[in-house]
Amino acid sequence: MTSCIFCKIIEGSIPSVKVYEDEHVFAFMDIMPVTKGHVLLIPKTHRENVYDLTEDEASNLFAVAPKIARALKEEFKPVGMNLLQNNGAFAGQSVFHFHLHFIPRFDETDGIDFKWDTKESELGAEQIQEIAKAIQSNLVK
Repeated sequence: MTSCIFCKIIEGSIPSVKVYEDEHVFAFMDIMPVTKGHVLLIPKTHRENVYDLTEDEASNLFAVAPKIARALKEEFKPVGMNLLQNNGAFAGQSVFHFHLHFIPRFDETDGIDFKWDTKESELGAEQIQEIAKAIQSNLVK
């Protein structure tokens, strides 16, 4: 896709600082890092979001994810790490090529807060079962 910035990074027409590459995926440093070591991992095939990934593409991408995470852990010794992936503008996606963020966390002063309020479900056990069945009926075998 010629207008996609990440596709241009893969083809080399836009520079990047590469961390990892194989025939299926490309990992590079985020140019606007949230923390030191912030890396993006993308499939080489243009896919807008997780809904568009094939199972093989997802498998290839997530086979590399632990390698990236372990390399970041070894190099920077973070106290934690967030893996973040947004789908759609409402969810915060700004580049519409699937990408997985690796965000090393160093302490509570890093300015990042991914916490959300949890509350007791207003749904009963029967409703939760019905929702699960509805989801299951839509799973592609």
